[in-house]
Amino acid sequence: MARRRFRNTQRHEPQTEQRSAQEFFLSTPLPQISRTELLRLIRGGEDTYLELKVQLSNSEKITNGICALANTGGGFMVFGVDDQLRVKGLEDLQSVQQELVHICREEIVPPLVPFIGCYSLDNGRTILALEVRARQRPYRTSDNRYYIRLGAEKREATPAELSALIDDSRPLAYESLPAVGAIIDDVDEEALWSFIARIEGNSSDNFKSTRDVEYPATGEVLEALMLATSNRERGEVVVPTVAGLLLFGRDEAVTQLLPRAGVTLTRYEGETVQTRIVEQQSVTGNMRALYRQSLRFIERYVDLWDARPTKRARVGEAGDVADAEPVRPRANYARRVVVEALVNALTHRDLAVRERPTQIHLFESSMEISNARRSSNFSDRAARAIRFGIPQAINPLLAHVFTNPAYGAALPPATADLRGLPMLMREAQGWSGRRAEIYLDNDKFRLKIYGV
Repeated sequence: MARRRFRNTQRHEPQTEQRSAQEFFLSTPLPQISRTELLRLIRGGEDTYLELKVQLSNSEKITNGICALANTGGGFMVFGVDDQLRVKGLEDLQSVQQELVHICREEIVPPLVPFIGCYSLDNGRTILALEVRARQRPYRTSDNRYYIRLGAEKREATPAELSALIDDSRPLAYESLPAVGAIIDDVDEEALWSFIARIEGNSSDNFKSTRDVEYPATGEVLEALMLATSNRERGEVVVPTVAGLLLFGRDEAVTQLLPRAGVTLTRYEGETVQTRIVEQQSVTGNMRALYRQSLRFIERYVDLWDARPTKRARVGEAGDVADAEPVRPRANYARRVVVEALVNALTHRDLAVRERPTQIHLFESSMEISNARRSSNFSDRAARAIRFGIPQAINPLLAHVFTNPAYGAALPPATADLRGLPMLMREAQGWSGRRAEIYLDNDKFRLKIYGV
């Protein structure tokens, strides 16, 4: 949590009857705060973890303040105390509690669990304290704004600060986040409606050709697929999520709004990255474009077979020995192994990790795919479990839509036993006689497979 950064911070106020919220967070667990402890926090004044309010008069500002506390690591918002630390008290406690519950559950995404306490003081006045516990950062308001708290001030997060918040979040968080700056016009309607048409078993033209029938708007379809967010009751526009933009966004929009989504492919002359680079290409666009362009680059330098070729097919129809040929023969791989490795790389990467782009390295007799995967929250036991088919994948919704035949990525037909790393490793070893290698280090998930 953010408060750990201030573990060695010392305040210069007397330590008798005054204590800051920051000090409380560093030294006290958070089950339930007592009246005495709350008064000591108030005497310490507002800081990063404490905000004081006289009353709940502006719901929008309260929402922004709660969101800022949650994104900064949690804290308290106390009602009934003014900026001069004078206790004014509250009259209608029930209505304030109901409004806070509504804000935490309806106006903040993901919803917060409100911990509210009412405290009666010796002077007969009552104050209310809302404790904010941040567990699923980043939090945003219902109109897709992110706020942070710096000292006693709150403000909207800059793109760099938002990126840092996402970096600290759980790997699964970004898939349901709205793509910052994206609008419905960034969605490729033809691709989306073609997907719906294939799901329904109809021609894609049937959805647009009949004017007598009113079809749902593009935003409504994305919402139904859980690939967009909005608040209809507030009359807000629909915003595609990161997963929705990756799957159905226009290529130029994905490139501009999600620059980390690209893939870099490199063909090396030898067996290591220290050898000369033959060709390097960066591909961008939505998931379908990334898959097709990446596979096209791979097929330019290796042969992909549906069945293991015979020796005669590998050395030539005339039976020539490979060493006698003027051009060294190309390495060949099982098509479904390479496709499965590529699909895993595109669907199960963690775009929240900075400076870890998806890379595909082609060597003379091997291929390595390097993908962003947070290693700090990924145990060695979980890494080993992947080899035996225990799911540890992120972005399940993205992967489900992409591998659906209706999406149109033209993936080879496969059954349940031909999916996942266990199949990939088994088939790769049967093809080349060498076991595929898996590494997880420095926020990278690396898979190396060998050709023949």
